[in-house]
Amino acid sequence: MSSHTHTASHGTMGQLMIGFGLAALLTIIPFGLVMGEVEMSRSTLVGIIMGLGAVQILVHLVYFLHLSRSSEEGWTLSASIFAVIILAIVLAGSLWVMHNMNENMMPMPEMHRQIEQMKSLQAQEG
Repeated sequence: MSSHTHTASHGTMGQLMIGFGLAALLTIIPFGLVMGEVEMSRSTLVGIIMGLGAVQILVHLVYFLHLSRSSEEGWTLSASIFAVIILAIVLAGSLWVMHNMNENMMPMPEMHRQIEQMKSLQAQEG
């Protein structure tokens, strides 16, 4: 029986609080941009939100999952590549879902006009 000692740290309370603060800040900024109705194009706003989301994923990897350069190089490289692939899938999938919901669920101005015309015809007939 051989005992294996792990010297990897799970982070100090200070490091965890820095990670928590960064994660909270990276959540509050997009929320403030949307709720404050900041004057910018929709595509710019979505880009900023997605960019801050990507940074937040990296903060979680570094501060909470302790992905660092001091770990075993092979596993760190594999985990980093995996994280980038998952990040790309999540961001692209989120954009795709939001686009499809916007196209398929939001009523178009023409539809509002048709509904109003149908209501006025029904009122005239009744």
